[in-house]
Amino acid sequence: MVGLLGYLALATRLQWDATQNSRNSLSQASIATLQQLAGPVDITVYATDRDMKFGDVRDIIGNFIALYQNIKPDITVTFVDPVAQPKLAQQAGVRVNGEMVISYKGRREHLTVINEQAMTNLFMRLARDEEKMIRVLTGHGERSMSGDANYDLGEFGKQLLDKGFKSSTLNLALEQDAPIEASILIIASPQKDLLPGEVDKLLTYIDRGGNLLWLVDHESLRGLLPLAEQLQLTLTPGVVVDPQAKQLKAPITFTLGVGYGQHAITNNFDYLTVFPFARQITINENKEWYGISLVDAAQQGWVETGDLNDDVSFDQMYDVAGPVSIAAALSRSVRDKEQRVVVVGSGHFLANTYLGNGGNLDFGLNLINWLAGDDQLITIQPRATRDSRLVFSETTLTLIVVSFLIVLPVLLLASGIFIWWYRRRK
Repeated sequence: MVGLLGYLALATRLQWDATQNSRNSLSQASIATLQQLAGPVDITVYATDRDMKFGDVRDIIGNFIALYQNIKPDITVTFVDPVAQPKLAQQAGVRVNGEMVISYKGRREHLTVINEQAMTNLFMRLARDEEKMIRVLTGHGERSMSGDANYDLGEFGKQLLDKGFKSSTLNLALEQDAPIEASILIIASPQKDLLPGEVDKLLTYIDRGGNLLWLVDHESLRGLLPLAEQLQLTLTPGVVVDPQAKQLKAPITFTLGVGYGQHAITNNFDYLTVFPFARQITINENKEWYGISLVDAAQQGWVETGDLNDDVSFDQMYDVAGPVSIAAALSRSVRDKEQRVVVVGSGHFLANTYLGNGGNLDFGLNLINWLAGDDQLITIQPRATRDSRLVFSETTLTLIVVSFLIVLPVLLLASGIFIWWYRRRK
């Protein structure tokens, strides 16, 4: 019996993650990504036995990869000492101790950091069957996917690059047309009017079945009214006002996304999103497009058509009462292929300034994955570590101090006196 128990102890591994947010186990996002990898994954770790700074690097990396092996057993790990075998490390292009080379279906990726988000992003890139190209309209003061200004989308662009997307700019004044070969075309808040010829090229792109993400701010449509008409959408002038934002100490013009439509983009998505200076988007009844409102906001708010001032209030004659739809997903069949379009009434929500608010990043990535046809990769991003320190309330700290500095010493002193007195009696 003892021998049987010993064998079971060696052959069976059970563990319980008691950390606050299960930091020692994989998130559902990572598990879902691993399930998209149909085939073995080979990981070669170029690490010495010991490192002056980090100690046993191989043990650290091995334990980290084991989390993924528990979900996907056909992940194999091979350790190579770059000092003992420098030629192998040089041939692999390895530059740092502990660098990993991950191979899957003939493709290779290098990883030099050890954390869940970096590893899962790498697996997500490998899970894509083909390179996804995003073209970003430029030439009219649009938000840049590589810019660092608060207005730009540089941080979002970096996230897309990490997920395996490639992007390049598209100037319709110089190019003959919008290439249908691109996975997605992004129009990000033009600041100058497009020329009629440029608009015609966009309309042709839609006619041919191109996928589109259109970020619309509350200002002028910049000559793109024909595009809204082709998509059978009404973009109401004005700014959505949300009184609930005041409860979170946010400006009243910051619309909170709390209600989401039934769609692949928002499936199991229950995060708060923030859409500054949003505008209403209404899907008109039509037989051509299948449309879903993605975000219904401002339940107690309205669309303010007047001046924004400290005394802004609802005017029944001119304003539109909430709830208000501020994002829409459209789809239809074109040449035996599903065409997908998303229009969001706030380009600010993906800007560098606001990307970190609530679930804005997750929502934006879900939009891109759906538009690119990667429905299986629509998922919440791996969580950041939250429980690296303990935070106690003032009452709890007081109890700890009293217990350890007063109560415990008094008990020890009392027990010592009692033992001394008891022995004296004998």
